Amino acid sequence: MRSDPNCIFCKIVEGTIPSRKVYEDDEILAFHDIAPWAPVHFLVIPKEHIPSLAHVTPEHAPLLGRIMTLAPRLAAENGAEPYPEGGFRVVVNTGEHGGQEVHHLHLHVIGGPRPWKKG
Repeated sequence: MRSDPNCIFCKIVEGTIPSRKVYEDDEILAFHDIAPWAPVHFLVIPKEHIPSLAHVTPEHAPLLGRIMTLAPRLAAENGAEPYPEGGFRVVVNTGEHGGQEVHHLHLHVIGGPRPWKKG
């Protein structure tokens, strides 16, 4: 599995930087965001260092499928209200123009009242 010694998320995967874990298996780690936007806000990352969604190849399809099917379960387990009245948002920022701050592929799973909703 590829890792980047300068990547903060790789350091979280390795355990050298602590996190509040939501889920972990051999390929995936989910942990609470340190600056949450909403009552439910955690990140889901592959343990392998993939810099961004722009770097995904067909070989990553099974991993991304697992991540996307895991997100709803974890959202519910962490307090997101049920669909359709409740729900959650999945955000993948890609590159500088896309707002990506950490260059390790990650999904934000955000639920609860929407701070982005216009009054």
